Amino acid sequence: MKGLPICCFISRQHKHPFKRSEETMENPQLMSNNGCSENLNQAANIIVNHDFSNGLHSWHTNCCNGFVVSAECGDRGKPSSSSRSGGNYAVVTNRTKCWQGLEQDITSRVLPGSTYLVSACVGVSGPLSGSTDVLATLKLENHGSATSYMLIGKTSVSKEKWEIVEGTFSLLAVPERLVFYLEGPSPGVELLIDSVVISCPSSSKSESASIGAGDDNIIINPKFEDGLNNWSGRGCKVALHDSMADGKIVPQSGKAFASATERTQNWNGIQQEITGRVQRKLAYSVAAVVRIFGNNVTTATVQATLWVQTPGRNDQYVGIANVQATDKDWVQLQGKFLLNGSPSRVVIYLEGPPPGTDLLVNSLVVKHAEKIPPSPAPVIENPDFGANIITNSQLDDSTNGWFPLGNCNLSVGSGSPHILPPMARASLGVHEPLSGRYIHVKNRTQTWMGPAQMITDKVKLFLTYQVSAWVRIGSGANGPQNVNVALGVDNQWVNGGQVEINDDRWHEIGGSFRIEKQPSKVMVYIQGPGAGVDLMVAGVQIFPVNREARFKYLRHQADKIRKRDVVLKFSGAGSSGLSGTNVKVVQTQNSFPIGSCMSRTNIDNEDFVNFFVKNFNWAVFGNELKWYWTEPQQGNLNYKDADDMVALCQKHNVETRGHCIFWEVQATVQQWIQALNKDDLMKAVQNRLTNLLTRYKGKFKHYDVNNEMLHGSYYQDRLGKDIRANMFKTANQLDPSATLFVNDYHVEDGCDTRSCPERYIEHILDLQEQGAPVGGIGIQGHIDNPVGPVVCTALDKLGILGLPIWFTELDVSSINEHVRGEDLEVMLREAFAHPAVEGVMLWGFWELFMSRDNAHLVNAEGEVNETGKRFLALKHEWLSHARGQVDVKGQFNFRGFHGKYAVEIDTPSKKIVKTFVVDKGDTPLVVPVEL
Repeated sequence: MKGLPICCFISRQHKHPFKRSEETMENPQLMSNNGCSENLNQAANIIVNHDFSNGLHSWHTNCCNGFVVSAECGDRGKPSSSSRSGGNYAVVTNRTKCWQGLEQDITSRVLPGSTYLVSACVGVSGPLSGSTDVLATLKLENHGSATSYMLIGKTSVSKEKWEIVEGTFSLLAVPERLVFYLEGPSPGVELLIDSVVISCPSSSKSESASIGAGDDNIIINPKFEDGLNNWSGRGCKVALHDSMADGKIVPQSGKAFASATERTQNWNGIQQEITGRVQRKLAYSVAAVVRIFGNNVTTATVQATLWVQTPGRNDQYVGIANVQATDKDWVQLQGKFLLNGSPSRVVIYLEGPPPGTDLLVNSLVVKHAEKIPPSPAPVIENPDFGANIITNSQLDDSTNGWFPLGNCNLSVGSGSPHILPPMARASLGVHEPLSGRYIHVKNRTQTWMGPAQMITDKVKLFLTYQVSAWVRIGSGANGPQNVNVALGVDNQWVNGGQVEINDDRWHEIGGSFRIEKQPSKVMVYIQGPGAGVDLMVAGVQIFPVNREARFKYLRHQADKIRKRDVVLKFSGAGSSGLSGTNVKVVQTQNSFPIGSCMSRTNIDNEDFVNFFVKNFNWAVFGNELKWYWTEPQQGNLNYKDADDMVALCQKHNVETRGHCIFWEVQATVQQWIQALNKDDLMKAVQNRLTNLLTRYKGKFKHYDVNNEMLHGSYYQDRLGKDIRANMFKTANQLDPSATLFVNDYHVEDGCDTRSCPERYIEHILDLQEQGAPVGGIGIQGHIDNPVGPVVCTALDKLGILGLPIWFTELDVSSINEHVRGEDLEVMLREAFAHPAVEGVMLWGFWELFMSRDNAHLVNAEGEVNETGKRFLALKHEWLSHARGQVDVKGQFNFRGFHGKYAVEIDTPSKKIVKTFVVDKGDTPLVVPVEL
């Protein structure tokens, strides 16, 4: 449940016996000590969900329970001496201390120096005679200093009467965390809250009116109806227009638009400060109407960005969204953002076009993001798992059903393999033999030419299809040739699998795809060798995959390699006569590493941290350990973010992977490094190794030494081939305790010949021959439409090296949460059931903090979605529990997953609980339990 402390539980919309009175307010616009009004300047109210119309959203119970009574429940009426709004009200129950009540974090909504009026309509119920006090209080928290409290107001309340608690407060400085809460009644007395208003009278009426504008937009003057009020230029000038370019540019809506002009940097643009109007841990949607003008630029990227200043005066930049804007028409930019911490300042601005080009803005809307209900699980009628949707795949009817893509010629030859390729065989099991006939493609004048077939009416949405074929190339090739099974989906290219060929043998090609939006045309074709090289294709199979059938097999495999037989052997003074005694064994933690990526800003969100430490036992930092982060300018070292994250992980006994020491892709290398000569670059590389590994010696269990060497070669090109092995050697000398990994992507999915398992194996062996102490193989796992046998085949190939394999950056993506959850389950089960895999790291789990869209397990505001539920169910499945009785030998036997356990024994005199650990092993583990 979102946003709750561990000690709290909330259930919503229960009936409550508090009586309502018979008297109504004559004038609901007025507010007095005798009544509550729902109309007290609500536009300026900084309390979210002030009247509990959205249940307890944004409210937190403080170590007690709470629920909301809806307006439809109970009697409607008039209290004898006071009145309230007549809508919902909150009930705070199970209070064992006077200070327990209901609270809301208001940090980001309070401005220093402003005076705030507080008014709350409250009541009490329960075992009370006479009256009791209800208090309104502020809690002020700052890192490194004691928590302080400020009493705002107090009122005396008796049963069955609503009263008002009022007061004012003003803060010279806003603390790192500011919480408003209501407290006070004696333990056991229920606190009732009808509505809460905290307003700042100094806010102008015009500002209050424009903030909401009927749609809760937190941008003031969003359509420039009040000129450029509240807007400013970011490093440039801003101007207001009703038209430009001799009337060719006019507003898309409204009467005016603004331009950011005289721009000399890409980041120059138009901005507005939203401090105090944006709340932490709430997701906001952003929509802007933009275009560009001038400097002979016809198209350019326009981006929405947040500048956030933390209480410690650190600057953060949050990219929200971007769009390709033109000088021809207005376009809409859309995105989302969420602030984890409590910033001291927040500014939203639009930036991006080249210097000299004006950025035009017609409107900007920033509002609390609408919660869109998730789509139901897709219902697929007659999926026909394993059935080939390719027509005439055996070529019994010559080439009918096939056509040449481009001016090439198709004919039928014989002599291809009679057996299915291994990956298809793993999915399909027993299958009729292939005919031995193949399509021979000649007269190819372009790489994309080959055999094609239309499959539009045969593909079903949200089904995952496996692709399989035998392919071979003719003579005349100049070097290795890539062959690809591709799909044209409404003129968009979709990769169905690739293989690299450098001989005259038949090769298996395998991959997968899935279509999630209804296409008008789908074509499959085989392409790839250079012009003039013949292509031969046999046994093309495209069939929907039965994932559940594969899961049954994987459960059996996991039981074999992730479990162990255990014998609990009871001894000691209380062990005699234990035969027949009840025993309960509960696994408290599976030792298989499952971790996730996190960022520094995430750890300012207590909801994120709570989910993380509860469900993951390893962590990796998204950016904070990378060289461009720790040394953005030469000699300007920044380790504070990484230090904070390491401290959090150590506090919660979470192990950490170091990602990454270097990154071989040139685009990731900061400009100051690229400007160095060879000797200075070598010194910088050595300093990087020394600074990082000396500072964190013993704190990171793994390091990705030089990320993505199969896809980049910057350091090797600049410093020679030996530099890669030397990076490993030096890292090992500086921190011998860390396991050193290679790390790359598209290793497991068959869709990139640069990083296929064979290439990866050659790469690793080459490093080892140069003396590099490679200790582990990292497979990133940014995968689309995973198919178990395809993934497993890659793992089997890499497993021959005898090194531990980790999925280091796993993420999956689907617009449907149920399908996404199934994708994630495929990957986790394949990893858990494979003996060479020793851990899995997710590349994030929280919405808006992942590199891929539609990949999250937890929604932005903390709700676990269907994908997350699938993940949690799988983790629960991988915990072993056993019940039974002690046998005549004083023993209890069971088989369970590796990890931590507790055993509970009920003896005649007492209940005894002992803990133990089940490690890996091939023989039964005998655990002595001393009573």
